[in-house]
Amino acid sequence: MKTSVSTRSSATQPLRLGILGGANIARQFCRDVAASAWVRVDAVASRSAESAAAFAAASGIARHHGSYEALLADPQIDAIYLPLPNSLHAEWAIKAAQAGKHVLCEKPLALDLAQASAMFDAARRQRTILLEAYPWWFEPHCGALVELLRDGTVGEVRSVQASFGFTLPNAATNIRMRPELGGGALLDTGSYPLSLICLAMGSAPQQVVAHATWADTGVDISLMATLLFSDGRRAQMSCAMDAAPQRRAMIVGRNGVVETEYLNHCSDQASGHPWGYVPNQMRLRRGASFGVPFEDVRTGSGSGFAFAAEAFARLVAEQDFAAFERAAACSLNIAASLTAIAQSARSGQAVVL
Repeated sequence: MKTSVSTRSSATQPLRLGILGGANIARQFCRDVAASAWVRVDAVASRSAESAAAFAAASGIARHHGSYEALLADPQIDAIYLPLPNSLHAEWAIKAAQAGKHVLCEKPLALDLAQASAMFDAARRQRTILLEAYPWWFEPHCGALVELLRDGTVGEVRSVQASFGFTLPNAATNIRMRPELGGGALLDTGSYPLSLICLAMGSAPQQVVAHATWADTGVDISLMATLLFSDGRRAQMSCAMDAAPQRRAMIVGRNGVVETEYLNHCSDQASGHPWGYVPNQMRLRRGASFGVPFEDVRTGSGSGFAFAAEAFARLVAEQDFAAFERAAACSLNIAASLTAIAQSARSGQAVVL
């Protein structure tokens, strides 16, 4: 199926979004983008008309569809937000591209590198935008971090350590425990530290070594990996679904160090935010001496969902395929790393990319 691709979107003509599925994250997304002048959620689709109608009523969405196919055929929808289970991302991102719809896809983009490559190939063929939705990538603190890494403040990055973990609620029924749906700590939480490592290192690793703890369902409940780069640099990542909440990174350059959180959503207030958002912590040591104190780095705050949706809308409006390719290269590096790490964890051997 080949249809015309919409390029509408501006601050006065918002991108008309449709949502595939009614996951909890989709409800949060709708709430956070409701005030945006750049995007508007106009429709939602579910496997049944009843569940789609209930989601639409609860989220203030004007229209709903009782199938995913019906939403993709909707001529009043420009783009799709895709928060389906990980195992369904590739199928529906490709179908959306074939229908001429741009796609903002939840992380991880795909289960492996082959799927991710096929998704971007489909988008390129149809001249549609496909963007992986790591909300923290679009937060002001990420912009500040990238500037520190690129302007020479810390010098050449030599190593990165990044972690993300939490305790999984309702583990007995949570879809993150189901291997057939792409569950497990690596895909769910590990993709986040890998997204930071990708930004800091600028390339995929040459070799990975990983060790995991396996749940009874067959998914990894926790995992740690060492990533070796061709120029001698190294990174370490850890992820867990059985640990206290933590989401931190340390980036070490030749001439400085950055220690940072990389939260999806941030607030200027330490407590009392209606949605539970808190400030993102980031601090910088300039120079190569222990005698130099760390300084706090302050940035703006807000919802990563809103920042991501508006960045996506601008890419569509401007048909910025150069930016699309830069983001695609990083997403493919992440997918390659995820694939190799999963292979290493299963085999107990180092894997060369």
